[in-house]
Amino acid sequence: MHETLGLGLGLALAGVAGLGLGAMFFGGLWWTLRKSLKSPRPALWLLGSLLARMGLLLVGLYLVSDGHWERLLAGLVGVIGARFVVLQLTHPADDHRTVVKEVDHAPES
Repeated sequence: MHETLGLGLGLALAGVAGLGLGAMFFGGLWWTLRKSLKSPRPALWLLGSLLARMGLLLVGLYLVSDGHWERLLAGLVGVIGARFVVLQLTHPADDHRTVVKEVDHAPES
């Protein structure tokens, strides 16, 4: 009984930690893109941010997993969940996200 409760609690905590790590990763990406658009050296912003965000995410998931693949999986699910949350919070409300279909194609030979 205690093992099952401990496993469930460990997975839940790993998922919450994954949400936090994912929020930092994708929120940092959003922030970096906004900063890089105004910077004279956007490549430095993007590369530096990538290295910092990826390092934080990998070290965080490593620590959260504590050698258990189940916790690693729960953390990854949390990261993916954070992606959807950050997308909802950062895109403009008036963005209709319409898809424009290509009408004209190259002439057939």
